[in-house]
Amino acid sequence: MRKLFLRIGSLMAMAAVILGAFGSHGLEGLIEPERINTYEIGVRYHFYHALALLATSVLLYFGKKSFLHYAGWFFIAGIVLFSGSLYLLSVQDVLNIPAALLGPVTPVGGLLFILGWILFFLSTYQHHQRK
Repeated sequence: MRKLFLRIGSLMAMAAVILGAFGSHGLEGLIEPERINTYEIGVRYHFYHALALLATSVLLYFGKKSFLHYAGWFFIAGIVLFSGSLYLLSVQDVLNIPAALLGPVTPVGGLLFILGWILFFLSTYQHHQRK
């Protein structure tokens, strides 16, 4: 699991850099400034949680903790739902996506981030099982 989180975290961080660059250069003039701000929030949280996923994978090298495994999956799901929905909300006019489909997804993604951090915290109370 630790290598999987390391690989996914690396890919997520790379995707955040690519999407951030695309937002800075490719979306300018295409969407309204407030939509670019929404997009940048998605990139920011995407990157934060890619780093959290990398930290999770590193901590899993020191011992198996079930809460860390769950935290990693919550971080991944949060990136997909929270940041993904903000990306799509930002370009909804360009892609003709109804906001009613995406609006409720963003808070669910935020909740998954929070649950991931709670589990990350709780893992500090778990005894680790060395491999």
